[in-house]
Amino acid sequence: MELKRHSNLTKVKELLHFKESGILLALIIMSALLSITTPNFLNQYNLGIVVRQASFVALVALGQTLVLITGGIDLSVGSIAGLSSILGAILMTSTPLNPYLCTLLAVLCGMFFGIINGVFIAKIGLNPFIVTLATGEAFAGLILVITKGYPVLGIPTSFKYLGQGMIGPVPVPVVILLIISLILIYILKNTPFGRYIYSIGGNESASKLVGIKVDKIKISVYAIAGALAALAGIIFVSRANAGQATIGASWLMPSVTAAIIGGTSLSGGEGTILGTLIGAILMGVLSNGIVLLNVSSYLERVIIGLVVLVAVIIDLVRKRNRS
Repeated sequence: MELKRHSNLTKVKELLHFKESGILLALIIMSALLSITTPNFLNQYNLGIVVRQASFVALVALGQTLVLITGGIDLSVGSIAGLSSILGAILMTSTPLNPYLCTLLAVLCGMFFGIINGVFIAKIGLNPFIVTLATGEAFAGLILVITKGYPVLGIPTSFKYLGQGMIGPVPVPVVILLIISLILIYILKNTPFGRYIYSIGGNESASKLVGIKVDKIKISVYAIAGALAALAGIIFVSRANAGQATIGASWLMPSVTAAIIGGTSLSGGEGTILGTLIGAILMGVLSNGIVLLNVSSYLERVIIGLVVLVAVIIDLVRKRNRS
């Protein structure tokens, strides 16, 4: 009996020392408060909306996490999602190509845009903030040049499954998110490429000295971030049944926030995919709670801005504690 009690205490201690336990506890508390204050929060329909909506930001945030771990940042992910998805939607509606081949081409477009960012940052040595801010503006401008602000309509009905389908009780976008998350968790934990990402973020100069091809890793990370942003964008096209110029416009801040509150450091070298996933769900629950509580949509941006501020302060405190 005593042995069993000791074993249970050990399990509780392990749970409390779980790296993502803080953000998980915050998610549980927020969910509990919303379930008390809003009767519609815990029903299956609403939870389905929360996870489906969170999956788009989470996909973008996974790529953002890799970039942040290397010590960079990608401010162009929202524009890459928008531009890639518009190009994919135009291919679907203007050519006889299979919609899923168009999806692949859209993802490759996103990867190409990410490579452009990576080359400017790794090869030319420009600041990631400036580069991705500039390319983000350029990509956003291209969206308007191409669409003139009008939606791309006529998406094939066979393409709806990607954004609207279900596998059992789970929405397809969530299944895609989970598969990609597991792949990235494996890569970060078990491959040299994953270890190099942490190494570059921890000490780029030392990484170069030990022979790590820093430029190649950085370009690859921005390419992955671009591809994941594009994937999120094209899935949203399937969800909305239209290519819209505004796709991705509001994904930048939540993607950075999800990564930071999930434990990823703004100064690099630290972060986990699981933490980002929980952070993205937390952001989704927050947005859903704002709607259910009938809080003004104007205040939503204020609240998310405050969450970002808190996340940055938490990151600063973590950094000082490590020092």
